[in-house]
Formats: sequence, structure tokens, C-alpha cells
Amino acid sequence: MDLQQFLMCLSLCTAFALSKPTEKKDRVHHEPQLSDKVHNDAQSFDYDHDAFLGAEEAKTFDQLTPEESKERLGKTVSKIDDNKDGFVTVDELKDWIKFAQKCWIYEDVERQWKGHDLNEDGLVSWEEYKNVTYGCVLDDPDPDDGFNYKQMMVRDEQRFKMADKDGDLIATKEEFTAFLHPEEYDYMKDIVLQEIMEDIDKNANGFIDLEEYIGDMYSHDGNTDEPEWVKTEREQFVEFRDKNCDGKMDKEETKDWILPSDYDHAEAEARHLVYESDQNKDGKLTKEEIVDKYDLFVGSQATDFGEALVRHDEF
Repeated sequence: MDLQQFLMCLSLCTAFALSKPTEKKDRVHHEPQLSDKVHNDAQSFDYDHDAFLGAEEAKTFDQLTPEESKERLGKTVSKIDDNKDGFVTVDELKDWIKFAQKCWIYEDVERQWKGHDLNEDGLVSWEEYKNVTYGCVLDDPDPDDGFNYKQMMVRDEQRFKMADKDGDLIATKEEFTAFLHPEEYDYMKDIVLQEIMEDIDKNANGFIDLEEYIGDMYSHDGNTDEPEWVKTEREQFVEFRDKNCDGKMDKEETKDWILPSDYDHAEAEARHLVYESDQNKDGKLTKEEIVDKYDLFVGSQATDFGEALVRHDEF
């Protein structure tokens, strides 16, 4: 096996590795918390700083003076104001917060983008992705690692087509992001559901029964005694997952399980920031209103918005 095959296998092993027998595999996609700080403005604005900047960016608040921080915050307003009307709305602020929280996704996309845009035209076609990802391993009819690469390629192609909104089999960076991280996009939720159904529904009857549900999370591996959490999951299936009590989950019941309608932390924080900063109570913020409350957004410590702004421009 050459180096390229080895690296490919290594990445696939990471992506498809099974949990240890006593560990629980979590299929549920939850929105992450914006900060691990307590949200209490009477004590500090640390939660708001983490939410607005992302926790990693917030840690760099130790270099700039308040005046420098205000200046950089003012420049940031134009990045948040997508329609350039001079105001920052709740929706624009929510989008910025979501972006700040998910910079790691965009960094992952950027790394993969460079390796797949072979002709450097600013787009990634399905052919480019297929050649880079599967070009060598498909030549081996009996790979040593036991993976079915043809089946994996078919799944990738289905997902790529779903992400590719205009159907030309050529992905923009946004479409490529949706392909790599489908759980982050509403229009990709059906393919997330389809892939999980394919994984768990072993008899391919279109439903997930109790044993398939448990079998996806836990392997007995010869053990007769189940961990306590497995018993709890059996109860969860009967009492909450199987809503119509027919002994199995259909697609809608499975969707409710893996893609729950979570509380939108980003929207709640955006509304909070607007409420606290909106001096004339018109429901939107000007640059002046934001800078006047700079301590709520960025505090008086230092931050370097440079990297975040560059990433924002790229996407």
C-alpha cells in the first residue's frame, strides 16, 4: 500500500471507527452551547464575549486598550451588516454568532478545499473529489482494511448531489461545506437522515426496531450483562422514540431523535445583545450603538479579529 492509500485508509478508519463495546455511540445532532461560562451580566460579560467571538478568540482579550478594541469592533460591524444598510439586525447578529462558533468547520473545509480543487478554478467538481478520494483505492478489488469503497463512493455521490444546489456536479465553497458537514445545513437534513437509516436499518425494511437501535449503540461482544445506560436506552425507545407504539421507528420518528428541534442559543444571544444595546429601541443596532456597549461585545481586553474577518470574507 502506497502513502496515498495509507493516508486515505487512515482517514476512513477514523471516520468509520466503531465505539468500544461499553461506550455509547451518539447519533443525535445538538447545537453546541455558546460558552461554558455562566450567563449572568450582573457578574460579567464573559458569556457574551464567548458567544460573539467564539471561545478561542475571546481568550486573546489581553493586548488591546479599550480604544483599540472599540476601533476594531467598529470595523467588525460592517462584516456583520450583510446587506450594508448601516444596521445590524437580530438575524445578522445571529448569523455572525453562528459563524464565530463554527470557525473550526470552515478551517476544516479550507484544508480539504486545497487538496480537492485540482485545477484551482475556485470550485470542486464531483470528478475532482472522486479522483482525490477514491482514485487509487478503487483499483484494488480486495483492500486489506475490509472497507467497501465502492459503496462509500456511492454514498458520497448522493450527498454531493444533494449539496450541489444547481445540479451541475460542481461545488462552490458553500456547497462543499454542506457536503462535508451536512448536519449544519437545513436543506441537507434529509440526506443525514437517509445515511443514518441506511447504517442502522440492517434488514432494509425502512424502519428501525429496538434491537437495531440498541445494536447501533452497543455491541455485546460476548458480554451477557448490559451496562445500565443500555437498559435506559431500551426504556427511551419504548417510551419516547417509538411515538406510535408500533415497535419500530419510521423516518419521522428517527428524524425527531437524531435531529431534535433544539433551543436556538445563537438567536437568544442575538436578541439579548440587541436588547441591551438598542438605545432608541427600534429593534436594530447602529455601529455607534454597538461601539457604545463595546464592553458587552468584546470587553476592554485585547482581541485580534484579523483571522476571523479573513475567514468571514472567504465564506
